[in-house]
Amino acid sequence: MAGKAGTTRGRSMTVNMDDIARLAEVSKPTVSRVLNGSPLVSEATRERVLQVARAHGYAVNRNAQKLRQARTETIAVMLDFGSHRHGRIADPFVFELLAGVSEALSVRNQDLLLSPPGLSDAQACIDLIAGRAADGFIFLGQGGREPMLRDLSRSATPFVVWGAVNPENSYCAVGSDNRLGGRLAGDLFVTRGARRWLFVGNVEHEEIRLRHEGLRQAGDAADASIDLLLVEHMAYSAVYAGAAAWLTRHPAPDAVFAFSDTAAMAVIAAFRDAGLSAPDDYALVGYNNIPPAADFTPAITTIEQETHLAGAILVEKLMQQIEGSRAKSTMLPTRLIVRDT
Repeated sequence: MAGKAGTTRGRSMTVNMDDIARLAEVSKPTVSRVLNGSPLVSEATRERVLQVARAHGYAVNRNAQKLRQARTETIAVMLDFGSHRHGRIADPFVFELLAGVSEALSVRNQDLLLSPPGLSDAQACIDLIAGRAADGFIFLGQGGREPMLRDLSRSATPFVVWGAVNPENSYCAVGSDNRLGGRLAGDLFVTRGARRWLFVGNVEHEEIRLRHEGLRQAGDAADASIDLLLVEHMAYSAVYAGAAAWLTRHPAPDAVFAFSDTAAMAVIAAFRDAGLSAPDDYALVGYNNIPPAADFTPAITTIEQETHLAGAILVEKLMQQIEGSRAKSTMLPTRLIVRDT
């Protein structure tokens, strides 16, 4: 009877690692190894300790645990809020990247801190690392942050960027060959006999500038005319409004290269409302090869970025830096996916 009362009383009270060690009949360092996932503990011992911990409602205080460790085991991921209207991101491509990064971090038992858009300068990022909120940064998109990224590269802050790979940049980047993507789109327009091309995108962003540059290289070789529709925001609604307004002031193009598949969908809708359809009236190429592009009507011809590889590579490059090594930029395979448009 006394034993049962003691057990009940023990379960109702807060237990600590000393209690878990005594109940599991192991040392306190062994309990610590088990709770930290150390491989230096046998499976039988691990299971016994975990069973005791669960039975007594013991939970690891991860924040306190991190304070005792040299690293926080947390990675801050920065989305490019500034490139989207009112900071609202709706492009599936961004969330595909984020999902890949999240999966790669979970494999390494790293926490993901989705950082707020307020970290707008290099010093704020440096302060976040110094305050032990994270061990490093993954930036998903350069957008208009290029000056800040260059400033941050002059510090010892570990970070990696999804975006344009430029040999002149001093930081590590992972991305597709944007200039090649533009040339592939232009070469397709040439084979289809198109002569009046329209590029849709904000060329102040490095990735998009390189796509426009590649398109122009193909256009110059074929003596094609290329107009530019500059859209300030990447949102579907902004592209739709821009494309609809552009058509009221210019002759319709016979080929359109959009900076993303989401933008391509907006162009198709705006042109359809103006009585134009792809591919009958114009050829169209998007970028990213997001899953909806294949199921859209018409199915969108696009430039593929291998995002299924991107998350793992971004995390690997960042961990190399955190562990004291130098990480080199990586260019992913870039290819044209031909569909209905």
